[in-house]
Amino acid sequence: MSSSLLFVPGTDAGKFGKALASKASALILDLEDSVRPAEKGAARAQVADWVAQARPEQPLWVRVNPESSGLLLEDLAAIVKTRPFGIVLPKCCGRDSLQPVVHYLDAFEAAANIERGSTRILAIVTETAASMFRLGEFAGATPRLWGITWGAEDLGADVGSLENADDAGYTEPFRLARSLCLFGAASAGVHAIDTVCVALRDDERILQESRLAFRDGFTGKLAIHPAQLKPIHAGFVASAKQQDWAARVVAGFEGSPAQGALQLDGKMLDQPHLRLARRILGGAS
Repeated sequence: MSSSLLFVPGTDAGKFGKALASKASALILDLEDSVRPAEKGAARAQVADWVAQARPEQPLWVRVNPESSGLLLEDLAAIVKTRPFGIVLPKCCGRDSLQPVVHYLDAFEAAANIERGSTRILAIVTETAASMFRLGEFAGATPRLWGITWGAEDLGADVGSLENADDAGYTEPFRLARSLCLFGAASAGVHAIDTVCVALRDDERILQESRLAFRDGFTGKLAIHPAQLKPIHAGFVASAKQQDWAARVVAGFEGSPAQGALQLDGKMLDQPHLRLARRILGGAS
């Protein structure tokens, strides 16, 4: 599980070095939004070099440019042969957006003599209004699909929203996007990753978003600054009470393996509760 995935601009070697030294669970080396058009080629070469030479503890993802940009094939040609953990695919609109990318990855892996399927995909699936109607399509789409995540900024621009949040949190259209991302990931059996918090140093807000994400079933959260990592990690930890409950649930089922249900604290528990308990303890779902 990756509780924090930290974006690193593909043009900034200094930030890459700091990110490697950070406590991020994974890094996302960015070729898309943080890179100006004139710098795309240089960023592509630099990121490929970073991935080829660095062997950090954190998995290295690369956010490529979307297929609509005309740059995707160039990105994949440079990146796949360096063996990143996976690619982050922006502007993903349902299963149809995944299939061409899967074929490209097959071809580039074969050309580099890399085991087929090694390059995973984390898809950003809510950046357009059209994609909102496609979030139930990812089940069985490809074994490469590692997870899906959502975004509020591009979606807001696409629908013309004046803002995506108020004092109470995300406004209704964006709460819907978040929820559908969670359901889509669960139906596909992949990781659900919560979006970035644009407040760079608002620890309380980041912590609250992270706690809610962990509570609801997300397995990680995107970060855009190393300062966000500490509150994200704090939010993705079960409380002592939750851990105690989970340990007793697992122990109860292990002590009565033939039973499909048991009583604990005056409540009837069955297999969904066991799956939740294992998730809290960091085990298989």
